[in-house]
Amino acid sequence: MFTTGQLIFGILFFIAFVIAITYQYRKDIKIHKAHYKGTIWVLIAFVGFIATIATVKFIFM
Repeated sequence: MFTTGQLIFGILFFIAFVIAITYQYRKDIKIHKAHYKGTIWVLIAFVGFIATIATVKFIFM
């Protein structure tokens, strides 16, 4: 399905992407802590909402 060159490129691209994202996040971590306090509650609410929708779907299906 993929050639060897395409697989190598994909793997190297993925590794470089993860390294770049990790570097940028570590560089900005102080800014994130200062400006995005309390966002974990938004994540918890979102996951809870999706779980509620899934539960209702499986109960009434």
